[in-house]
Amino acid sequence: MSSRRSQDFYISSMIQFNCDGSLSKTTKWTIKNCTSTRCSFEIVLNEKVMTTYSELYIPSRTLDYGVYQLTLSVTMIDSPNLKASSSVYVRITATGITANLVQLGTSMITRGDQQDLLLDPGTFSVDPDEVTFDATKWKYTYYCRIYDLYNFPNIQGILLSIDDSTIDPYNPSCLSNRSGNGTGLIFGNLTSSPNSSLTVLSGSLQSNRMYQFMVYMENRKNSSIQATGYVLATVEVTHPQLIAVGCVISTMCVPNLEFQLLNPTTQVALFTVCIGTCTNLESIKWNIYQGSDNSTSSNSTQWTLFNQTSLYENIWFFGTNTSNFTATDLLFLSNLRISLWRFEVVYTFLSAISTSALNFIINQPPANGSCSINPLDGTITTLFTIECPNWYDVDGIQDYSLYAWTTDISQRTIIAFSPEDNFQVRLPADDNETSLLNLVVYVRDLAGSVTQVNISSVNIIADLAIMNDLIDKITNLSSTITDNPIVRLLSSGNQNVVGQMFISLSQEFNQMNNDNLDKAISSGIPAATILVSSLGSSSLQQVSIPLNESALINYNTELNSLANVRDYLVTFITRLLITTSNSIILQSSSLVQLTQATNQLTRNTLLLVSNRCYELSVALYAMFEKISYEDAQSASNQLFQCASNILNGVNGPLQGRTEVLDLDYSRANVISTDYDTDLESAWS
Repeated sequence: MSSRRSQDFYISSMIQFNCDGSLSKTTKWTIKNCTSTRCSFEIVLNEKVMTTYSELYIPSRTLDYGVYQLTLSVTMIDSPNLKASSSVYVRITATGITANLVQLGTSMITRGDQQDLLLDPGTFSVDPDEVTFDATKWKYTYYCRIYDLYNFPNIQGILLSIDDSTIDPYNPSCLSNRSGNGTGLIFGNLTSSPNSSLTVLSGSLQSNRMYQFMVYMENRKNSSIQATGYVLATVEVTHPQLIAVGCVISTMCVPNLEFQLLNPTTQVALFTVCIGTCTNLESIKWNIYQGSDNSTSSNSTQWTLFNQTSLYENIWFFGTNTSNFTATDLLFLSNLRISLWRFEVVYTFLSAISTSALNFIINQPPANGSCSINPLDGTITTLFTIECPNWYDVDGIQDYSLYAWTTDISQRTIIAFSPEDNFQVRLPADDNETSLLNLVVYVRDLAGSVTQVNISSVNIIADLAIMNDLIDKITNLSSTITDNPIVRLLSSGNQNVVGQMFISLSQEFNQMNNDNLDKAISSGIPAATILVSSLGSSSLQQVSIPLNESALINYNTELNSLANVRDYLVTFITRLLITTSNSIILQSSSLVQLTQATNQLTRNTLLLVSNRCYELSVALYAMFEKISYEDAQSASNQLFQCASNILNGVNGPLQGRTEVLDLDYSRANVISTDYDTDLESAWS
C-alpha cells in the first residue's frame, strides 16, 4: 500500500484462534526500513505510536519517505511456543507543497495604487509533509497579467516573467511605469532563498484594474517537483488594509491551482485576519458568488452574486456580519449544477473599503464504480463480503464505510470502515428475530468528497443458540467460555469485528430487556421502581393488579443474567486502539448500544464505559481541526448519548428507580485480601 507522508494511516489485522483454553495473547508491531534488496533496519518510533495492539495507527509525518515493512507478531501467553507473525509493506510518498503568494492562500485581495504589494511564497507557502516550509529548497519565477482583459504575456506560448523586458504585442505587461529591466519590482531574500518574495512598488499598477499574479516554484534538487500559486489583486485609489481569508479546517480546503477544493456534502467554515492597522472598522459583510468559465475570451471566471443570502441567513449562512463565516452543505446540495463558488468578505473602515475572497471549485466525488454484498442472508455470525471495484478519483480513494438501518435512515449505524475495496463484515439483526437490513457504502476520496452507494438489502436472523450459549457460560462462570465463537471474535482485537459484534449482541440484549420489563410491569411491578425511561420514549401503561412475587423473582433473574453479560463484554471494547474519526464513531456507537439498557449496568461497566467515552472524547478533540464538521458532529452525538446513558445508570439505583444488581452487591461486600481480621494484632 501507499500513503502520503502528510496523512495518518492505519493497518488492521484479523487474529483467528486455532487453540483451546485461554485466548490471552501479546501483540507487537515492528517496523523496518527497506532498501531495494532487504528490510533490515528497525525503526524506533516515538511513544505516541502504540505498537502493542492488534492494529497499528501511524500519525502523519512519523515515517520518512521510503518503503517500510510492518510486522505483527502474536504470542499466546499460556503457550509461548504458539506464535505467528504477518507483514505488510507501505510506501511513504511526498504530498506536494501548496504555493501561497499571500497569507492563508487568499484568492483575491485589494490594494491601493500607492501601496506596495508584497508577494511572499517563501513565507506563506505550506509543505504538509513538514512542520514548516523550507524556502531555500525552491526556485521562484513570477508572472502577471491584466485580468479579464489579457492572458499572461508570452512569446509563442512561452510565458514571460514579470521582470522580463520582452514585449508581447497582444498581452501587455502589468507594470505601468516600466522602463526596462523590471522597474517597480524588488526581489527579496537574495542570499538564503533568492527571489522567494517579490514586492511590487507603489505606482507600478494602475488603479481600477484587477491583476492576476502567478508564481512558479521548482525544486532545486529535482526539477520534476513543481508547484504553482495564484492571487488576484484589485487596485484602487484608496488605502485599503490587507484582509486574509482562510479555512477553519485547512484539510477541508485542498488547493487546486486558482481554487480550493470544496466537498458539497460538508459545510465551509471560513475566518479572516486583518493585517496592518485595522482601527476604525465600521462593518463586515460576506457575499457569495456563483462562477462560470469565460475561457473563450480572456481565460477568466465570471462571477454572479448569489442574491438569496439574506433569505437563508441563519439557515444556510451563519456569521454574515462577523469575521467568521459558515455556509452549510445545503447551499451546495441545493445548487448541484454550480461548480465554482466565491466567498467574499468586505471590511468597511472609516476611510477605505477592503475586499478579499476565497474561490472554490466543487471536488468531484469518486465515480465509475459499484458495490455489492454476498451472501444476501445469514445470521449475526455470518461473514458477508463487500466488494466495491473500479472506483476512480483523481485525488485517490481514502476509504469505504458501511452503514446499516432497518426502517429509519436517520438511525443508520456505522458497521465497518476499510481502506480496501474488498472487506468482510458481520451484520446485526436489529431488535427483531428476523430483520431486513438496508445498507449503504460511503466511498470517500483523499480530499473528503463522498459518493453514497446503496447496495442490496439482506435478511439477518439472530443466532440464538450461540447467544444463549454465551449467556449460560458467563452466568455459570464456565471454563470453556473461550470455545464460544463470539468470544473468539471479540478476542481478535479488530475494532471492526468487535464493534459489529457489540452492536449485534447489544441490540438483542436490549430487546430481551424490553421484553423482561414489559412482563414485569404487566405483572404489577411499578415501572418507576425498575427503569428510567429515555427522553422521547413512549409512556408506559401501568397495570393496576397486585404484585406477583414470582414475577419479581423472574425479572431479577433475567436482569442480573444480562447485567453479568454486559459486565463481561465491556472489557473487550476498552482494549481497542483509537485511530480515525470513523474509529471514534464506531466505538462510541457500540458503547451507546451496550449501555442503552441503563438498568443492567454494573458499577464496573459504568466505570469502564465512562473512562472509554472520555478517551474517545479526548481523541476527537485532538483531531477536530483535521476532520469535517459532519464527522465531528456524528461522533459527538454518540458520545453525548453515551454520557447520558452513564448518568442514568449511575443515578438509577441511588434514586431507587432501578434494582441494585447482584454483581454490585457481591463486589461491595467482598472482604479485601489485605484486610486484617486478627483483633490481637497491633494494627487492629
